[in-house]
Amino acid sequence: MFTIYHNSRCSKSRQTLALLEEQAQKTNQEITIVEYLKTPIDHAQIKQLLAQLNCTAIEMMRVKEAEFSENNLKGANEEELINAMANTAKLIERPIVTDGNKAIIGRPPENVLTFFKQ
Repeated sequence: MFTIYHNSRCSKSRQTLALLEEQAQKTNQEITIVEYLKTPIDHAQIKQLLAQLNCTAIEMMRVKEAEFSENNLKGANEEELINAMANTAKLIERPIVTDGNKAIIGRPPENVLTFFKQ
C-alpha cells in the first residue's frame, strides 16, 4: 500500500500520482491519497516522513515559498522547521510518496518508480 501526499494543483504531483497509479495497478497495490493542503499533516507525521525520507526538515521544505521568508525560517532549527510545516502545509515539498517504510519526494515524478524496481 502506498500513500501519496498530494496537491492536485501541482503538475509534478499529478504526474507522480499518474505514474504511481499505473505501477500500483500492475502490482495490485492500493493507494491512499492525502490532499495535505485540505488535511494537514501533524508534527508526528512530519517527523515520521522525515525518518522515512532520511532527510533534514529543510530538505523537505519549499524554501522558495513566500511563507518561508515571511516566517524568517532561514537558519531555523529542525524543530522550528517541523513546526512551520505543521502550521503551514504549503511549505511541505510535494509530492511525497511512502510505502510505510521509506518515502520518496516525487521531484522528478519518475523517482516514484524506485518503489517498483527489484
